[in-house]
Amino acid sequence: MLVTSALIDDLSHEPPLSAIGTKWQLFTDGVMGGVSRGTMVWEVVAGHPAIHMRGDVSLENNGGFIQISLDLAPGGGSVDASAFQGIELDVYGLNEEYSLRLRTSDPVHPWQSYRAGFTAEPEWKTIQISFARFEKHRTDIALDVSRLRRVGLVAIGRAFSADLALGGIRFFA
Repeated sequence: MLVTSALIDDLSHEPPLSAIGTKWQLFTDGVMGGVSRGTMVWEVVAGHPAIHMRGDVSLENNGGFIQISLDLAPGGGSVDASAFQGIELDVYGLNEEYSLRLRTSDPVHPWQSYRAGFTAEPEWKTIQISFARFEKHRTDIALDVSRLRRVGLVAIGRAFSADLALGGIRFFA
């Protein structure tokens, strides 16, 4: 399936449904035996409707993450984002570092992805992350933005209390 719209989600649909017709999901390291805990709720944060991810990231039991993610096409298909330079996020947080993750239809293992970090400040900010900033994680395959399958926002790698609000997400040219 080829999607050409820049919009990924503007939170205009009934949760957990996104504007592109797929559903937001919450994952924790519990899928691998970790003990991190998290929640995902839709609420107004500092005057803006948002998906709000909160929780405690724990490194116990080889854990260390909580994540909200969204398939970019119904049925797990891929999206061609080659007409765009990257992804733009409207975020609010508590001056903590997070990771934006991309998955394509190329890597076959769930631990393979492409990652770029960002800071969520205690005011609504729009940040742009160019595709050139994404680094390969546990794969040798170069990022092919014509085959994007999933996007995720992740609290990872250190023990802390995550508090991240997402008010919108889209591709930018």
